[in-house]
Amino acid sequence: MKDFLKYMFATMCGILLLSSLSMIMFFFSIISMALSTDTETKIDKHSVYRIYLKGELVEQADNDPTMAALAKLSKRDLPEKLGLDDLLHNIRLAKENKNIDGIYLEGGTLSAGFASREELRRALLDFKQSGKFIVAYADQYSQGNYWLASVADKVCLNAHGSLSWSGLSANLMFYTRALQKLGVEMQVVKVGTFKSAVEPYMLTKMSEPNRLQMNVMLEDMWRVVTKEVSESRNIPVEELNRLADMNMSFQPEEKLVEYGLIDTLMYQQDVKPIMVALTGSDDYKFVSHNTMLALSDDKKSEKDKIAIIYAEGEITDSEGKGIVGKDMVKLINKIAKKDEVKAVVLRVNSPGGSAYASEQIWHALSLLKEKKPLVVSMSDYAASGGYYISCVADSILAEPTTLTGSIGIFGLIPSFAGLADKVGIDFDGVGTNRLSLTESNMVCKGMNAEERELMQGHINRGYELFVKRCADGRSMTSEQIKQIAEGRVWSGTRAIEIGLVDAIGNVEDAVKAAASLAQIDKYEVINADETEDDFLHTLMEIYGLDNNDQELIREYKTLRRLAEKPSLQARMPYSITVK
Repeated sequence: MKDFLKYMFATMCGILLLSSLSMIMFFFSIISMALSTDTETKIDKHSVYRIYLKGELVEQADNDPTMAALAKLSKRDLPEKLGLDDLLHNIRLAKENKNIDGIYLEGGTLSAGFASREELRRALLDFKQSGKFIVAYADQYSQGNYWLASVADKVCLNAHGSLSWSGLSANLMFYTRALQKLGVEMQVVKVGTFKSAVEPYMLTKMSEPNRLQMNVMLEDMWRVVTKEVSESRNIPVEELNRLADMNMSFQPEEKLVEYGLIDTLMYQQDVKPIMVALTGSDDYKFVSHNTMLALSDDKKSEKDKIAIIYAEGEITDSEGKGIVGKDMVKLINKIAKKDEVKAVVLRVNSPGGSAYASEQIWHALSLLKEKKPLVVSMSDYAASGGYYISCVADSILAEPTTLTGSIGIFGLIPSFAGLADKVGIDFDGVGTNRLSLTESNMVCKGMNAEERELMQGHINRGYELFVKRCADGRSMTSEQIKQIAEGRVWSGTRAIEIGLVDAIGNVEDAVKAAASLAQIDKYEVINADETEDDFLHTLMEIYGLDNNDQELIREYKTLRRLAEKPSLQARMPYSITVK
């Protein structure tokens, strides 16, 4: 009787567990289907894909339909973010769709890095190869957005708008004197003459090495901008520099047309006649970014996969919104185990961060590389820790305006001894050993000579390890790396010349390079952190289930596919398993 009750209780628990899981999956399916349209998204003839250049351009936007639904119900707006991956995808679809006649770039306050804009600009130029048009309009053009909009066949500006064109600049803020007044000393320990991140806390102006590297970086980036605007607007580079010297933000609007920077001045409602003329239809339709995302992609699924791992943001040890070391290692290890993934592209957009987390990620990538090819695609930044996690790759691609390198390490420890003295606070303590109070003394009393020597040795060892990782990854000696290290930041163009990068290219070029290394012709590109069974595995971990529940996995995948596809389908109503 006891065994009967035990088994009956276990059976009931199992039924309740599976029922709960089914209800959860059903809930998410209903939300997904409710958010999708009842029929397949259609594009009318004479449509124009409208890209609103507003918000922040990131590598990937969080297009979670559940979060969107909850935000809508709570009448809250999600942060305005445009995913570069989504934009590139949509522009390709717009190029291929016979009902889309062109693209309309509507100006706004888009915040984006130079390399991201470069990649988006290249996609727009590729779109124009189809013979379709691009029209750009803005009330005000920032310098970066004008560079992007200059690809358009017609660049329009508000009749009383403005255009920024004055060259690139960088302005730094220094806190040293303010900290001194407060009685706070920032104790800096570093390796690298050009490692300038600590300068605002120890100097009152830029050091000469930092001034040199900043000038070179800006000149490299400006050279790219002026060359490409010159090609698109048919204005000599020398003339563009002359106009920049005049600072066009303060010039009359009519001069912008006279100098060829703008084609016409108009109010936004006057764009309509231009669209009518270019589409040949009074009934043209604008297609939104979200509508384009809802279009089905005709690309068929392939057995072999190339996974893109996105590494964006500051590198942290265990928390934050950027690249969290432990989470990234877990993702890398997961992809390394997937047999269908034949190669990996690591998309890096990071200024660096924790040296410890960078080393953990490097190690995970080195293990992955033993199993399958690894190619790095650099975006706006792949500097310091961002380069640390990149150097292990079989091949590294960057944009001309990518900022990379910065091979150096620093430690920044505040001492509040002066502040404590001002307000009448004293510190004292005991320890079992001579250096037991080292960490607290550094902050409370300031480093003495011995403690500074200990800290410097710690930093030096970290630097030597960083240099070794770079040397091994780039097939160079440590001395060769040190000659181009010292914390110096390089543009993508110069990084090729000194051996830190292999070629200029975007993420699509990186995928092709990865496919070549894997020796595959037919493949499907997937997002590494959006594999279809992630949600299921999370639930299975919560409920203590294992991978032997194949029936459950299959039914979940079926529900997921149904939720993602149009409602009208020709398919079998259930799966048949032959054993």
